Amino acid sequence: MVQLVVRQIEEEVKTRLKRRAASHGRSMEEEVRQILRNAVKDGNRPITRLGSRIAARFGPDGLTADLPELRGQQVRAANFGK
Repeated sequence: MVQLVVRQIEEEVKTRLKRRAASHGRSMEEEVRQILRNAVKDGNRPITRLGSRIAARFGPDGLTADLPELRGQQVRAANFGK
């Protein structure tokens, strides 16, 4: 096992972490371990681009059109017809 020392944590963060640990019925140390485990557990999964995520979410509801590629285009304000 590796030991990790984190210095200069704000008092408010420590207090909230202590409360969170108590609400889960574990020590602050175990709570931090669990937070770190959760933070890195999906780290090996490939990052899905926004367009692919939108298509996956709305595809079952009838999205059949291809979404245009917007990479490299200049940002412009929305036009609501007024």
